[in-house]
Amino acid sequence: MRKPLVVGNWKMNGLRATNRPLLESVREGVDAGVAAEVAVCPPFVYLADAASLLQGSAVSWGAQNLSQHETGAYTGEVAPSMLRDLDCRFVIVGHSERRALYGETDSLVAEKVVAAQGAELTPIICLGESLEEREQAVTEQVVKRQLDAVLERVGVDALSKAVIAYEPIWAIGTGRTATPEQAQEVHGLIRAHVATQNSNIAEELLILYGGSVKGNNAAQLLAMPDIDGGLIGGASLNAEEFLTICQAAG
Repeated sequence: MRKPLVVGNWKMNGLRATNRPLLESVREGVDAGVAAEVAVCPPFVYLADAASLLQGSAVSWGAQNLSQHETGAYTGEVAPSMLRDLDCRFVIVGHSERRALYGETDSLVAEKVVAAQGAELTPIICLGESLEEREQAVTEQVVKRQLDAVLERVGVDALSKAVIAYEPIWAIGTGRTATPEQAQEVHGLIRAHVATQNSNIAEELLILYGGSVKGNNAAQLLAMPDIDGGLIGGASLNAEEFLTICQAAG
């Protein structure tokens, strides 16, 4: 039985003055009784604060990105070991914004998965198609290509220590959301594709949905059989909204 997971991706948002009450409210709400696992991924500069505020609670924390390199002359980058030093559990890898805005390729994403797992971090591996690709009916090919780049690099066994997040790019920050049936179709496709290599790992694999998930649509999305939780963007910046989603997952 897969335990649902809800992860808040704050993106480039937050200030100390607002982060503290947000994290305190999330911690209190989750500790009061949320069955799903919950994590938050604030910007790098606030990870230490999050670790301090969430230590001992049911809420985990993680990062939004990492370098594929462990150390060296890479100004501005953050190494996997640095994230482990702050007791991060998760790290988001290959988010569509990293792919689109910073040119991260399928092969680079695969390298980052290796780096994350080498530091005992759980990578949340993002897959998803653009609006143009969906309209061209190539969603399946795109998602399989992105996933195969990881499988070819690390092997299917590595997915036993990873999470997949399906995030249709056309539904991120646009207010558009895939219908539960559209999301389920791709989640089922991902699980079936992994099952061709290892059915046991496919059955246990957590596949999250990311794409304008809100408190008012979370229950319908999360009721789908292959949707195991959410990678939540804007709604994770509002404690009440985020907790509503967490409760729907549980």
